Order: sequence, then structure tokens, then C-alpha cells
Amino acid sequence: MKLGYFMSLICLGVGTMAGKYSREENEHKPSSSSSSDGKTVEFRIAKLNQVWEKAQRMQLTPVKQAELHSDLKIQEKDELQWKKLKVEGLDENGEKEAQLRRNFNGDTYGRKRDTRTMESNSLKDHDTIEGDGFDDPRLDKLWNKVHSSGKFSSDELLSLKREFQHHKDKIHEYNILIDTVSRTEGECSQNVISPLEGDAKEHVLHQKHTELKQKMRDLNQGFERLRKISHEGFTEDSEFREPRVIELWEAAKRANLTQDELDSLKEELHHFETKVEKHNHYQEQLDLSHQKLRHVESLGDEEHIQRNQEKYNTLAEKTREIGYKMKKHMQDLNNKISQRGLQHNEL
Repeated sequence: MKLGYFMSLICLGVGTMAGKYSREENEHKPSSSSSSDGKTVEFRIAKLNQVWEKAQRMQLTPVKQAELHSDLKIQEKDELQWKKLKVEGLDENGEKEAQLRRNFNGDTYGRKRDTRTMESNSLKDHDTIEGDGFDDPRLDKLWNKVHSSGKFSSDELLSLKREFQHHKDKIHEYNILIDTVSRTEGECSQNVISPLEGDAKEHVLHQKHTELKQKMRDLNQGFERLRKISHEGFTEDSEFREPRVIELWEAAKRANLTQDELDSLKEELHHFETKVEKHNHYQEQLDLSHQKLRHVESLGDEEHIQRNQEKYNTLAEKTREIGYKMKKHMQDLNNKISQRGLQHNEL
């Protein structure tokens, strides 16, 4: 789950809350859909509602808002599952709790930097449009070569642009992780309450350094893939088209799986790719519906506005639902690949 990317778009106003992984911030909201002040409660965990309410006050595009909603739903599900594990005494070493804290708190350290970007360009969609850069000199230079080469069709350019954007997101996540590691190192250098707390922080720091190394390897491999496609074009024997699916497949091939396991996973990834493409389609339709709604609002016809608003709301809800299912499937695939690879390495 890439919650950190969208969470980093939320202002630092929520930041003071993010560091408090306490009972007060995690207790469930009432099961009803409205709070005591009459406001709709979207999530059952207080801090997730705070993030969602903050996001609604920002000028996020409909697509980004739907993406954030899907990520928060997954975070909610994971936290509620963890609460059950804790009650049953199945997270004694706190490993699952630490992972949840990293998902929510650690990755949000980059909010301040991204908020400045958001304020300067709040209406720009997640996908780059022609003429936009990728905020990375190597990517920009490579994209300019691709765009001027004339060797790619319109569909291939769109597919390749998604791969460039995906790589840009991975760079963004890497930079946020660097900030998080720097902060954790600072905390480790300060006095701690007990040796146990100091050991816990050192363990987290070690995990983050390991994660940094892996992300750097992934970035180098990802850029090399982009460079190869840019020079040689798409090959007919390419297994997959979507960047996220390609990344999963590459991770699976590195995970020391058996041929039978790879064949089974390849079939599942083809089904997953269909979900990703469906999600992309709904995102495009949501964006078009939003543009149409803004146009109708400018005309001032209340009947048409209401009708288009209803269509837009229905489409937004469907996009969130599909996004949640797609991202949950991706989370399951990531876990499956990691666990199988770990099992083989232990043998």
C-alpha cells in the first residue's frame, strides 16, 4: 500500500496528530454514520477521519481524493485486524504495530514539502499532461527523447508515460523514506526512557536502512527498464503492460520461487492487471464526469446540475470501491511474494 504518497499531500495541520499512536487517537468511532455534531463519519478510527476531513478541505483532484480514500480504507482494515491480534496476544513483539505506525506516521514526514507543491499546482492531476516534467532531470531528459523519437504509437506513449509517472512516485517515496530515516536517527541519538525503547528504535532504524537499500535497487532497476524500452521499444513478448504489475512480476522473479509457483503467480497477475486497467478506466471517467459537472455548474441550470452531481457521486463511489479492491489485491500479492521468497531462502 502506498499510503505515504497521498498522505504526504495533507497539510501539517494533521501532523501533530500523526505522531500520537495512542488509544485516544485509535479508538473506534460510533457505528452510526454521523458524529455527535451531525457530520458524516467516513471511517471508524478517529485519526483517519481527521486526515480525510483535512483532505476534503484541500483542492485535491477527484482521482487523488478517490485514491486517498482507498488507501485509508486499507489502513483502517489493517488497524482493526491488528486490534484483534493484540487482544489475542499475537503481536507480543509489537512488529505489526510498528508496521502500522510506519504506514501511517513515518511516511507522512514528507507532508510539508509536498504541501508546497500542492499549493502551487493544486489542480494538476496525478498523471502528467504533455509539457509537464517529472521533477527528475534523468526522467525529463529520457522522456523528451521518447516523445521526439517518433518510434512509439499514441497508445504506447500513454502506457510509457504511466511507467514514467510510476517511477516518479517511487522516487518520491524514496525521498520521504530518507527524511524518515534522518528523523529516526535523530531520535535514537537522544536520551531514551529505557534500554528496551532504545532497542526498539534501533530495530526500526535498521529496518528502514534495509528498506532504503531495496528501494534504491528498485529505482536503479526501474530506470534501467525505462531506458531500455526508450531505446528498443516495447517487445512483443512483454508479459505485462501496467507498471505496478510489471514491478510485482520482477519482484517475483527475484524471489527464488519455483517454476510452478511463478506460473501460478503469472496467471494471478494477469487477472490483477485486468483490475488495474478497470481502475484506470474508472479514474478517467471520474475525471471527465468532474469536468462536465464544473461546466454544467457554470451554466447555472439547477436541474442539470443535480442530475450531473448524482452521476458524479455514483461514479466517485464506484471508483473508490474498485480502487480499494485493486489495492487490497496488490497488498495480498506483495505479501505472497515476500513470504514465499522468505520461505525459500530459509530452506
